[in-house]
Amino acid sequence: MKFDKLFSKPIFLVLIAVSLLGCNTNEPEAEIPTGDSTVTQTEENVTTGEVAENTSDLLGQTVTIRSNALEQIEPATFTVADQEFFGGEDIVVVNASGEPFVLPTDNDTEVQVTGEVTEFIVSDIESAYDLDLDPDLYVEYTDRPAIIAQSLAIAPEPGEITSDPSQYYGQTLAVTGEVEDIYGDNVFSLDEDELFGANDLLVLVTDPVDAVQDNETVAVTGELRSFVVSDIERDYDLTWDLDVQREIEAEYTNRPVLVVDRVYPSAIPGVAK
Repeated sequence: MKFDKLFSKPIFLVLIAVSLLGCNTNEPEAEIPTGDSTVTQTEENVTTGEVAENTSDLLGQTVTIRSNALEQIEPATFTVADQEFFGGEDIVVVNASGEPFVLPTDNDTEVQVTGEVTEFIVSDIESAYDLDLDPDLYVEYTDRPAIIAQSLAIAPEPGEITSDPSQYYGQTLAVTGEVEDIYGDNVFSLDEDELFGANDLLVLVTDPVDAVQDNETVAVTGELRSFVVSDIERDYDLTWDLDVQREIEAEYTNRPVLVVDRVYPSAIPGVAK
């Protein structure tokens, strides 16, 4: 039987057209919306050295770094560098958080910076963030990597806090450490990491979601306060067991407590798990 007797000519032409359309690989793909309402930028935890070395790959990305602060340039700017990254460039951090930030006086205490990676161009940054910068102070940093910080916090170790808490009271701290003792769903301590003369740091979670695990390395950000039960109960709506409260009160009264709203698995590079 001949092929042309199986199909009428019109049907045969339609089949050819459909086949050609299916083989056409030059059709433009549908565009993905790129407005702020449809795209969520993922925050990436990186080292300061990676920002300095891989600036082009990170431009426009929101990152979080923990690093030593080197020098305050102007009230809204300072430099950071990775002490373990030999020969690395200093990176300018521009405080665009809307809140003043005071660098730690101890050079060994790190700061945590979350913000967008960019190239430092004085005129562009002044215009975008309504700043008045002295261009003469930034000659060596022009076209070099910078971070436009939306969030800033001092990032001491648990033992640094408990050995001298008075310098941190009332401040927002970003702390990473290993869970030592778990007292309940919303109370645990972070290991002081064998710092001589230091104690473990008590952490109180006001909005617990997932229970922490023994020896888990976690990241928390919150306000450091003195542990006075009456003050804590007055300021926070806690539902803790009375026996747990008594145990904590006996051990931690008038010692520092970091009050946080959430606990996250640590993703900071270089922190041992």
